[in-house]
Amino acid sequence: MAAMAQAAELGGASGFRVEGAADVAAVRSVTKLPVIGLKKGTRSVDQVFITADFDDAEAVVRAGADIVALDATDRPRAGGDSLPQLVARIHDELGVPVLGDVDSVSSARFAHAAGVDALATTLSGYTGGARQSEPDFELLQELVAMHVCPVVAEGRIARWEHVDTAFSCGAHAVVIGNAITDPTRITRAFVARSPSAPGASDLQADRPELDPT
Repeated sequence: MAAMAQAAELGGASGFRVEGAADVAAVRSVTKLPVIGLKKGTRSVDQVFITADFDDAEAVVRAGADIVALDATDRPRAGGDSLPQLVARIHDELGVPVLGDVDSVSSARFAHAAGVDALATTLSGYTGGARQSEPDFELLQELVAMHVCPVVAEGRIARWEHVDTAFSCGAHAVVIGNAITDPTRITRAFVARSPSAPGASDLQADRPELDPT
C-alpha cells in the first residue's frame, strides 16, 4: 500500500481514500497528502457497512486519516449512535471532517442534515436494485445542484472520459479505485487485446466492476 501510494503521488494524485487502520498507517508513513480513512464491515444492502460506528472512525483517525468517510444513508446502523450523533462525535472528539457516502438525493439530504462536511456518490448502485456499469453522473449533478457542500464523484470511474465528465458536472474531486489500483485487472484488460488471448473477443475486461472504495 505504501508503494502504491507513492506511485500514485508521483502520478499526480492529490490525496488518498484508504480502507482500514493498517493501510491508512502505511499510506500516512510515506505521504503528507490528505488521507480519507474508512473501515468496511460486512456488506449488506440493508445495513451500513462503511465506518458503521465511532470505534471504526477513531481507529482510522488514530492511524493518520485526515477525513473520515462513512455510509451516510438512513439504513440501520450498528452501535448506539445515530448518524447525527456519530458525525458530531467525529467532529468534537476526533477533530476531523466527515465525508458522507450516499446513494440518492434523499440520502444526501439526510446526510447534510446530519452535519457531514462533504458528499460522495460512492454508494450509488450498491445498495439495492440493478447494478450499474457506468458512473452515476445524474446523481452527481443532482448533488452539486443542491449547493450545500463539496461533492466527490466516486464509483465506477474507470476511464479518463469519466474524469472529464465528473468535473464538468461540478465535482469537487474524483476518486478512482480499481482502475488504477488493481494491477491484475489492468494487465488483464491489455492482455485481452492480444489475438492469441483466450476470450480475446470479450472486451468486458475493459470495464471491470469497480468496488466503491
